[in-house]
Amino acid sequence: MERSEKNMTLVSKLVDIINFRITYKKAPIHLLEKFSFKDVFTTYHYLLENFNIKECLILQTCNRVEIFIIPDKHIEIEEIVNFWAKHSGLSTEKFSEIIIIERGEDVIRHLLKLVSGLDSLVLGEDQILGQVRRTYELSKSHRYVGNVLSTIFEKSIKVGSKVRYLTGINKGRVSVGSVAVNLAEENLEKLQNKKILLIGSGEGASLIAKALKQRGISYMNTSRTFERAKSFAQAMGGNPIRFEDILPSLGKMDLIFVSTIAPYYLLTYDRIKKAAESRNDPMLIFDLSNPRTVDENCSTIPNIDLFNMDQIGNIVKRNIKYRTEEIQSAEFIIEDELKNIESLLKKKEADPVVVSVFRDVDKIRERELKKALSILGSNLNATEIKIIEQFSHALLEGIISTPMNNLRAQIQSENNDAQEIMRIAAKLFNYDNETSN
Repeated sequence: MERSEKNMTLVSKLVDIINFRITYKKAPIHLLEKFSFKDVFTTYHYLLENFNIKECLILQTCNRVEIFIIPDKHIEIEEIVNFWAKHSGLSTEKFSEIIIIERGEDVIRHLLKLVSGLDSLVLGEDQILGQVRRTYELSKSHRYVGNVLSTIFEKSIKVGSKVRYLTGINKGRVSVGSVAVNLAEENLEKLQNKKILLIGSGEGASLIAKALKQRGISYMNTSRTFERAKSFAQAMGGNPIRFEDILPSLGKMDLIFVSTIAPYYLLTYDRIKKAAESRNDPMLIFDLSNPRTVDENCSTIPNIDLFNMDQIGNIVKRNIKYRTEEIQSAEFIIEDELKNIESLLKKKEADPVVVSVFRDVDKIRERELKKALSILGSNLNATEIKIIEQFSHALLEGIISTPMNNLRAQIQSENNDAQEIMRIAAKLFNYDNETSN
């Protein structure tokens, strides 16, 4: 279990936020579905009702499953890990090898990198920003998130847009799958009307499937075993078919993607030559395997256009180089915005005290105003009463506004004694957080 619980940072003192996640970095993409929650609403209610959690957000994409929580007082992290492990059908020991747990400032920094595309399988991808936004809006509409997660996620979503606007982190296609599908579109035009086959079920095949899915393009997929093909199709889309069943039908395919780790040619010269003889239109083949699994001599067959990893890799490398050069700029923005989030959290920490003080002092003003008007009796006309009432408001504002503004300023400053200042202010003004909620 990879855990990050460093020394207490300023964010950690302001808010206790915990992130549990399983991503493509620790688990194969086609198996991530095992860790997802099919009935996410039931999961939300179970977590909130059984684990001392005040706020919760569950993020699920094809590349990750993450849980963000704001705990209520003490929380047993291991209990949540055990719950998720049991849900996934794994032992706690095996599950602990792939889960990452972070707490405090590290969680917010991770979220900022995530929405900015720095933590994605494809550097700088745009899709994750929309996925986070939709997940947050869903969680907010059902009141699974409260003031703290709302503050953090709303600001983070804005940061994700800002990073993309101010840097080139999302410019140029850097996914092998995206580049390959893009080249296929340039050569075949509309892919929606084409018969497409994807051979493979690993990471490379997942990137191709994702690019096809984003464009709403249907395809068949096959793998070394039919079970792997079915598992892949459930997670990534596609229509699974047995490899031995597809071989006689290769001639009907307009486009074939091959991305496997097989140590031999899956598409031999003879197989492709026979397939080409049964068609009049060109067939495109993309060999994205390493080592190659399509006989390069297939490129000499009439009506066969073969693209290999070297050709696509050159395009990808050029675009990756450009995006990678933008990482540092994105990280500078993220670190600056992390401070802004700290400031927002500090302000929210001070707001209940300030509101409570103004409310209590205003009650005193009203009480004393009534006493004064009662003593003065009926000698006052409506205009005079209004002047005295306005005077009472002005007096209150003049006395209380300055210390309250100073309190806000001190809490939002870099002062390491912010929490102590809050404690003293709460004591001075008899503020009780429990009774004020």
